[in-house]
Amino acid sequence: MSLALLVEQLLNGVQLGAMLFLLAAGLTLVLGIMNLVNLAHGSLYMVGAYLAIAATQWSGSYALGVLAGLAGTLVVGMLMEVAALRPLYERDHLDQVLVTFGLILFFNELTAILWGRTALFTTLPSWLQGHVEVFAGWRYPVYRVAIIGVGLAVAVLLWYVVARTRLGMLIRAGAANRTMVAALGVNIRALYTVVFGFGAALAGLAGLMAGPIYTVQPGMGELILIQVFVVIVIGGVGSIRGAFVAALIVGIVDTLGRAFLKPLLVLVVSRPAAETAGPALASMLIYLLMALVLAVRPSGLFSSR
Repeated sequence: MSLALLVEQLLNGVQLGAMLFLLAAGLTLVLGIMNLVNLAHGSLYMVGAYLAIAATQWSGSYALGVLAGLAGTLVVGMLMEVAALRPLYERDHLDQVLVTFGLILFFNELTAILWGRTALFTTLPSWLQGHVEVFAGWRYPVYRVAIIGVGLAVAVLLWYVVARTRLGMLIRAGAANRTMVAALGVNIRALYTVVFGFGAALAGLAGLMAGPIYTVQPGMGELILIQVFVVIVIGGVGSIRGAFVAALIVGIVDTLGRAFLKPLLVLVVSRPAAETAGPALASMLIYLLMALVLAVRPSGLFSSR
């Protein structure tokens, strides 16, 4: 195992963690503040990817594609909250699961009607192509560095908004006691719509950044949603800090496990056994990690106070 390969996989894990954080940040706010289980959050990730591709192909500008993906997902999220999710706040979680699962089917069929079921691929502008030299003789893709940078920037921005602004004060107060916040004259429904909309925009940002790395196709949101829920459970529901730390841990553990677990198993078991067991064990690592964290801290690493 070379040092360069280890560093590359570590950075890949951080890059995956940055994308998981963008998805988990919005979803953990919705769970923590609105007490809403939104299985359709992955569909917003998919919508952001499709809108960005469509706008880029129409305008020829990657920057306009990014803006369209963010703005479009923000609008779609707010409309979804007003039209479909607002009546569910006083209902139990089973009703929320059923309705949001129905929204998954709706968005999957809608994207298939509009763009077809064939996977789409996006091309990056020249300034995001190529590699940067991390250390002598070893380079890393510019685009993956950009994803890491965006994830860190969003984490700092979210911390500032939640901890240092009036909107953040209302968000934290709404999470603690929504009845009292409403009694003080705050339009709690409008606050919920804003929170849900910005959470949707973060999911769309993750989706449009995933487009050039992964295939964009109907149903792509469900593939990553399970990992996002693992991040939220490990980090603690409602905690932005927990979502950030847990996303990095899950991203690194998942990436290193898939890259190195099978070669390590070859050292202790036969190659055919390692070929069979390695991928299965690698896919289980983050769930084993979640079980371990819950055994020690049932509320997650940074449960909201």
